[in-house]
Amino acid sequence: MEWLTGPFEVTFVQRALWGGMLVSAICALAGTWVVLRGMAFLGDAMSHGLLPGVALAALLGGNLLVGALLSAAVMTAGVTALGRTPRLSQDTGIGLLFVGMLSLGVIIVSRSQSFAVDLTGFLFGDVLAVREQDLVLLGAALLLALTVSVLGHRAFLALAFDPRKARTLGLRPRVAHAVLLGLLALAIVASFHIVGTLLVLGLLIAPPAAALPWARSVRAVMAIAALLGTAATFFGLLLSWHLSTAAGATVSALAVGLFFLSHLASGVRHRHRHRHRHRHRRRGCGCGEAGRAVATA
Repeated sequence: MEWLTGPFEVTFVQRALWGGMLVSAICALAGTWVVLRGMAFLGDAMSHGLLPGVALAALLGGNLLVGALLSAAVMTAGVTALGRTPRLSQDTGIGLLFVGMLSLGVIIVSRSQSFAVDLTGFLFGDVLAVREQDLVLLGAALLLALTVSVLGHRAFLALAFDPRKARTLGLRPRVAHAVLLGLLALAIVASFHIVGTLLVLGLLIAPPAAALPWARSVRAVMAIAALLGTAATFFGLLLSWHLSTAAGATVSALAVGLFFLSHLASGVRHRHRHRHRHRHRRRGCGCGEAGRAVATA
């Protein structure tokens, strides 16, 4: 059992595990709505849209988290504003913001002496470099995300399944959409320095998507997604330790792997149920025909 518990006796691996668990919970809360509403492209655009703020903060020697928050605020405001333009589709607006913010970020980073290092850290993160203050910030972010999810659950649910009904119920779908974008931005900002913007979608999308076939409610999807994200974090760190691979990428790859395993198992279960129902119907038909034959006789 030494190979299983040994890595987690090291302090920085313990912090990485706790950080990954907190990130998994935050991403489960936001990612569930991303999956239900088909907002994966928006999540990708927002994660890469953090680059200008992070790059500017790094260039000026400021706090990277503050820079990420500023970029997230700009992206959220831009997506909300462009979403109200009738002549422009939402995907087009998101794509333009995506390219514009990413290009601006690369221009700013190119002014830095450590272009490659800064960009690599932004894209891939460093889960093994999690500090105690990072855990405190992640805990606060999780509490905020949980509060927003609880208070906005009814509006988010109506928005996900029928925006017109949300409007008739007086739930203000535009405000709900803006708040949902804020929740998504919070999850991305809280996660990018752990697994990086390129890999954050792995924890944001894969666990909720893997949970969908096995859950009967939105809250159940969130709970299962948090558990799957935690499992991906634990085994990802374990494999990374023994195989000497990149920790964040290994965690993200395992999360995606769990998605494929989940849907494979769901397909097998569906086929098994279909065969069982088919056999039951055939037996039922046989019994019915035999009964009718006896009654006729």
